[in-house]
Amino acid sequence: MKADTYAGYSGPHLELIAVSEGAARAIPPLWPLSSSVAVNPYLGQSEMPLGEVSALLARVAGTRSTMAPEWYAAKIADGTITDADLTAALAIAPKGAPTTIAALKEAAQTPAPAPRALPTVAELAAKASGTDWPALIEERIGAWAAGYFDQGQALWQVTAGRGAYASWQIFASRDLTPEIAGLTGFAGDIARAPEGARGALSYACDVLGLGADAAQTYFHQLLLGLGGWSQLARQRLWQAELAGETTPITTDMLTIRILWEQALLIRYADDIAEDWAEIRAAHAAPVAPGEAEITLGVLQEAAERAEQRALAQRLAKESEQPHDTRPSLQAAFCIDVRSEVFRRALEGVDPSIQTLGFAGFFGLTTSHRAFASDVEEARLPVLLTHGLTSSATGPKEAEADLAARLSARAARAWGRFKLAAVSSFAFVEATGPVYVGKLMRDALGRPHAQGPDAQTPRLTTELAPKNQIDAAEKILRAMSLTRNFAPLVLIAGHGASVVNNPHVSALQCGACGGYSGEVNARLLAGLLNQDAVRAGLSERGIDVPEDTVFAGALHDTTTDDVTIFADGTPLPASALRRAEDALKTAGTLARTERALRLPRAESGGAVAARSRDWSETRPEWALAGCSAFIAAPRARTRGKDLAGRAFLHDYDWQADDGFGVLELILTAPVVVASWISLQYYGSVTAPHVFGAGNKLLHNVTGGLGVVEGNGGALRAGLPWQSVHDGTALAHDPLRLTVCIEAPQEAIIDILQRHAGVRALCDNRWLHLIALDGSGRPAARYAKGLTWEAI
Repeated sequence: MKADTYAGYSGPHLELIAVSEGAARAIPPLWPLSSSVAVNPYLGQSEMPLGEVSALLARVAGTRSTMAPEWYAAKIADGTITDADLTAALAIAPKGAPTTIAALKEAAQTPAPAPRALPTVAELAAKASGTDWPALIEERIGAWAAGYFDQGQALWQVTAGRGAYASWQIFASRDLTPEIAGLTGFAGDIARAPEGARGALSYACDVLGLGADAAQTYFHQLLLGLGGWSQLARQRLWQAELAGETTPITTDMLTIRILWEQALLIRYADDIAEDWAEIRAAHAAPVAPGEAEITLGVLQEAAERAEQRALAQRLAKESEQPHDTRPSLQAAFCIDVRSEVFRRALEGVDPSIQTLGFAGFFGLTTSHRAFASDVEEARLPVLLTHGLTSSATGPKEAEADLAARLSARAARAWGRFKLAAVSSFAFVEATGPVYVGKLMRDALGRPHAQGPDAQTPRLTTELAPKNQIDAAEKILRAMSLTRNFAPLVLIAGHGASVVNNPHVSALQCGACGGYSGEVNARLLAGLLNQDAVRAGLSERGIDVPEDTVFAGALHDTTTDDVTIFADGTPLPASALRRAEDALKTAGTLARTERALRLPRAESGGAVAARSRDWSETRPEWALAGCSAFIAAPRARTRGKDLAGRAFLHDYDWQADDGFGVLELILTAPVVVASWISLQYYGSVTAPHVFGAGNKLLHNVTGGLGVVEGNGGALRAGLPWQSVHDGTALAHDPLRLTVCIEAPQEAIIDILQRHAGVRALCDNRWLHLIALDGSGRPAARYAKGLTWEAI
């Protein structure tokens, strides 16, 4: 038996191990349900253009990265895509594209054959034997993985403390299911396999006759075929690397899958060896887009040009000018597209109100413990590591504090019990007489949903006074909030109140790691209300009036209600009453607008009830429809109806000395927004690969994800109900258009220093547009750090 290190491997084996580690980075990570965030499913392909990725996915997954031709044909027919859009797309088309508009339109009218992935050994064996080996492999790996990755649902964890490969080796060496299905000796072979995953992988590759050239896309295919299980392993690798460490878990998962391939090739070699040799050769060939992939990529570009043209028309309209006097209220919301509707409604209710947009973690990278909880909640973007800790404090009286803690812990324990591996099946039957009350409250729409902590969150990290002032200054300057403060300034995070929805964290704030945003909002408000911090800010040119008070708030995006938290700070009574009235009216307007999109919502009054309906699969649309990101002063977009499709980040480049804020925007919020956009994109264009399937068939497994039915592959991405209303798509799959009002040379300078962001732009995973001083598109990023005039 060989130790699982790099020592002792041959050159070809070392190449294969390197390819396996590269293949792990070709799949996206998956965060558990408790803190799920949107992830770009093409994260590992950002260095490749769309057509090439389409060809890759056709090979490894039997899908493309674009829609079918008829989707584009329908948009051409209804005038959404014009001849001008098609001409512009053809002007930058790669070699092999149609040369005329007529030819492009004809291609859109011609059905394209569905791509077919190269068969795996398991699929060849299934054809030869009549046994559905791919389904059996999926089911057996899923049965093991659900226990191995479990986060509290199972009564016990499979081989706790062991690595993934070692755990599976024990499991598989005792599992007789493959033997019964016809794979004689499988359990014994696994028991005798090398103890180290790299050794087992190398041996399997020898049996399969694999070289490094063929392994690249073959490994990618096997990992992608594991669904969310391999993506969950990728997330653990992501977390380890953020902490400066590493883990072999992705290689373990690949080894587990490839050992099945090895065993099946040995068992059915006489029937499939010749076919397998041809498939190996096909995997070794370079990935190159064919005519269909190139043409559909051009049509996709045309659809995105059409969306940009419509956005330019909206931006060209006259903006509503804010009052020159002191605002009666300032409210900073997350840049989430759902805030655009509410911000527009709030400013329309009272023109003296000023709203702002900023990433919803509000600059605080906090690891938070809720009241009476031992769970660390990373309330920050997954691109970052936490730098602060916080917790929610209880009531001052000892008896009241103890009672509150016991109540909070009992509620959490009850929730975990309902999802336990054994108790969940008999839960309603066993507790029916007790549980009927909750079911009745749900059905009758009585309020019950758990909201944010009533207890005030406090920073537990000791920050020196200078560090507090530094943080406050940096955040306020990044928010473009440095003068003309209102008497009341709300810092409004957002969350969603729904019931019976395992994907609830996907409706929360992605910038807060899949949690609601009120904790960070309340922490920032508390920091900015400190006298010492205000005095330090004044010395740095930010004068906050004595009568200005900051308050944390929570915007519930499902009901469009806003809760304000005083947290022990007296709030100005008249300003508070005025704010509450305006927020209430704005909520009514926002609900009415959103009701137009929601199925079965006949009026705005029906929207709130959806959050209390345990049978509602579409409590809200979340970020469906997102298509643009705009970083500019609010004056450029105020009063313009952007239909809840745009991320709005306040930014004034003239106040950004050295363009540090611009660099932050391009490398953090823009990247996160592109992840969100591309998750929706992938869930629509390739739902069986990058989507979570049908909510009606979901079962929570391991407390960390969902499967369709009673087992198998973990499903990642968005459920179909999140992108489709039952009749038509609720989200047009379009790559994000990023509009920034800043000097073009400053943007280019930042792209030169950040290769990852530049790759997104060069390969058009996002479209970058520079705005002029009036907020209108002036230039489009072309490629290679160049611009083209619009």
